[in-house]
Amino acid sequence: MRTARLDGDARRDYQSHQGERRRRMSDITVAEVEEALRDVIDPELGINIVDLGLLYGVTLDNNAAIIDMTLTSAACPLTDVIEDQAVQALEGLVTEVRINWVWLPPWGPEKITIEGREQLRALGFNV
Repeated sequence: MRTARLDGDARRDYQSHQGERRRRMSDITVAEVEEALRDVIDPELGINIVDLGLLYGVTLDNNAAIIDMTLTSAACPLTDVIEDQAVQALEGLVTEVRINWVWLPPWGPEKITIEGREQLRALGFNV
């Protein structure tokens, strides 16, 4: 294993950058996390999880995002794909992502946003 050593100036620059990064992360809002989660696309429907109504809530705890969400079906085989997408979408905003899968209340089409309905109609769905 190789270890890189930083000279004095580089170390100060690195520490300053890390401090700024921590401050930025601590300033993150729930709305910013929700907006970033719009990049998480349900692989079967091709619509983001926010507009599908799969996102039930977001809590921020230090630099962690705790996400309460559901799936269109408890038997969905793509849970890992959605989890991976969520982690990627929040990279740089938070240092940890925890997903709590919530099954009650169950998801239903009434949870889809207006934007989600428009996207589904464009794909040929009748919602």
